[in-house]
Amino acid sequence: MNSDQGFKCVFIAAVVLLNTYQSYYSSVPKNYQHILALAFAVKEINENPNILPNISLGFRILNSYYSARMTYKATLSLLSAQHRFVPNFKCDNQYNLAVLIGGCISEISANMAVISAIHKTPQLTYGSFLPVQGIKMLFPFLYQMVPNEAKQHIGIVKLLQHFRWTWIGLGAVDDDKGDRFLETILPILSENGICYDFILRLAKWNYLDEMIRLALENWESYAVVFERKVNVFLVYGEPPSFQVARILLFIAPVMGWPPLGKVWIITSHWDFASVSIQKDWNIETFHGSISFTVHSNKPLGFRKFIQMLHPSWAKGDVFIQDFWEQAFSCSLQIFKGQEEKQKKTCTGEEDVETLSGILFETHMTGHSYNVYNAVYAVAHALHAIYKSSSKHRGERERLSFQNVQPWQFHHFLRSIIFNNSAGDIVHFDKNGELVAGFDVTNWMIFPNGSVVRVTVGRLEPQAPSGKELIIKDEQIVWHQSFNQVLPVSLCNDYCYPGYHRKKKEGEKFCCYDCAPCPEGMISGQKDIDACLSCPEDKYPNKVHSQCIPKVVSYLSYKENLGIILLMMAISFSLITALVLRIFVKHKDTPIVKANNRTLTYILLISLLLCFLCSLLFIGQPGEGICLLRQTAFGIIFSVALSSVLAKTITVVLAFVATKPGSSMRKWVGRGLTNSIFLSCSFIQAGICALWLSTFPPFPDKDMHSVNDEIILKCNEGSASMFYCVLGYMGSLAIISFIVAFLARKLPDSFNEAKFITFSMLVFCSVWLSFVPTYLSTKGKYMVAVEIFSILASSAGLLGCIFCPKCYIIVLRPELNNKEQLMRRKDERI
Repeated sequence: MNSDQGFKCVFIAAVVLLNTYQSYYSSVPKNYQHILALAFAVKEINENPNILPNISLGFRILNSYYSARMTYKATLSLLSAQHRFVPNFKCDNQYNLAVLIGGCISEISANMAVISAIHKTPQLTYGSFLPVQGIKMLFPFLYQMVPNEAKQHIGIVKLLQHFRWTWIGLGAVDDDKGDRFLETILPILSENGICYDFILRLAKWNYLDEMIRLALENWESYAVVFERKVNVFLVYGEPPSFQVARILLFIAPVMGWPPLGKVWIITSHWDFASVSIQKDWNIETFHGSISFTVHSNKPLGFRKFIQMLHPSWAKGDVFIQDFWEQAFSCSLQIFKGQEEKQKKTCTGEEDVETLSGILFETHMTGHSYNVYNAVYAVAHALHAIYKSSSKHRGERERLSFQNVQPWQFHHFLRSIIFNNSAGDIVHFDKNGELVAGFDVTNWMIFPNGSVVRVTVGRLEPQAPSGKELIIKDEQIVWHQSFNQVLPVSLCNDYCYPGYHRKKKEGEKFCCYDCAPCPEGMISGQKDIDACLSCPEDKYPNKVHSQCIPKVVSYLSYKENLGIILLMMAISFSLITALVLRIFVKHKDTPIVKANNRTLTYILLISLLLCFLCSLLFIGQPGEGICLLRQTAFGIIFSVALSSVLAKTITVVLAFVATKPGSSMRKWVGRGLTNSIFLSCSFIQAGICALWLSTFPPFPDKDMHSVNDEIILKCNEGSASMFYCVLGYMGSLAIISFIVAFLARKLPDSFNEAKFITFSMLVFCSVWLSFVPTYLSTKGKYMVAVEIFSILASSAGLLGCIFCPKCYIIVLRPELNNKEQLMRRKDERI
């Protein structure tokens, strides 16, 4: 297209668009929209009195045909005189070149940039550009109408993480740009827990027959896409890459490859654009694809502008003829001069609205929107130059403005910021890259070739971390093979709650086995790397998928076990009290007076307190209770054992002292008995006092002994002191047992040594079995074992020592007299 608008003043801005509109053998009708976007923008600007008043923009469009040689030639022709190719030589009537716009493909943009940098001419690329380091130093006058490619890499990772896709296939164009992409993206994917199953290198665009030949020769490398089970395929390429992919899909049935049902993740450089020869090829394979597209809006009037499109609408448009014929598969005789018999004749009244989306779109595409913004950026820069050239508008100033050099645009373009007619803000960052985001587009492709793009999200690289990507999952349409269910793309199935991932040796880290969580740990999510421990107050459920609050546990008066032990303690206490009453009532009888009546009362009272002290172990432990539990039990039991020991020694001494000439007679009396009783009792009291003053017991919570319970208990403070108390009581019991055992056959009617022997035997048996049982039980049952031991040993003392005496006092009172007892004694002798 070559259109030189008349200018209201004396200045013409020459804008060039190098477009990849034509390939080697056929044109791409969809790319014609880039030209229309430029023409529409220029038309709007020239009709707007607020931008460049009295000045008209002009433009010239040249094609590169995706060839470096043609790109260099087209670029140099802009620096030559009109209708001549004399590079770098100014003569004749020459265009006043202001800015270059182009191209759509990075290779073309780079070739243009080599020449534009030499002449310091600003270049605005509306497509991708090679992401090389030091690009600003190499091309200081380059401006990119597409955000930096690295920002798109962030979006790719965020998208894959959003859908939990960790096992993908990779496709990249087989050139330097594809190499750089793979070098960049592979470490990023790995750092974010994403692996690739295969990498497919797509051949660069070439002749159709050459492409088919290459595909057939390298079918094994291409077959991997069809044979692998990976459901997500990330493709990096430019518009020609789509043509290559279509050829692979075209020959797939010939090669016997299965239908391809995958989610295609596509970068912004890709476009679903078809050459006319491919327009009838089925592309439903791409249905449900997700792409990052350059953000585009809908400038007012653009669709109406397209609807006015007609083969004869602009005589200077040399591209419209080819577009019309390729899009509608007809021949325009008015331009060809002769009829092509193999094609129908175009009427010129064909409607572009009827074209499928793969051939042409009436809504402005991302690349066209970039062209539109690029033209406006140039216009606003010119307007800024125009305003700053002079406050006066004399002839000299106008001539000065007309001679502005291209390099002078750089300062104004770098700082330009404006709102376009669609309401978007347009400005560049310090690196000359457009500050913008990407639209996340879901492509719906139907059997008739129509293409519908739906914006389902937004990538905002400038947003706070974690909020860069917004996706509306409910709006996404997936490929038919997934039945509208979110596709799963994993090396293996999820590890469900209750399991964690376990690495497979020799495999990529995305491939793993699922191992059950260890005891006490859970995994509440799918695909967790390691199981987590529950808080102390919770425990895992049976499937280890969640933590359940633990139940507070202690031996309560409200539960059966507590009630039984309570009733036993009260019953034994009442029995002991009854025995004490009997002995007090019959205190003057011989059987009561025998073997120290005072010790008998002390023993009965201590046994009564022993039964009652067991109640301290039932109920929720508090600070006071914990201080009393073990110490009260230890002291009271020691008093009972001390009285038993004193009674036993008294029996032995009494028998020995009655022998003629015995020297032991001086030891017999209340003094010895009291000394034994008090010393043995005070030793235990001293041990308990030392315990309370150093490491006193305290209320505690046992979180770990029982899996599903929080046990409220009394912590002994010092286990050593606790076992010292038990050990001392055991020593008293053993000494009493030995002495009583030795004295069991003494010929004395009042001898109760044999009863003490039996009682100590019961006592020792109970407490010897207590220690291992106590250590092997947990929770409230540990407390129950101690209560039972207290009750059993106390009941053993009560029964063995006092039952025979109560029998005589209550049931055989005739035997409870001195004569009867002395007679029985004589009989034994």
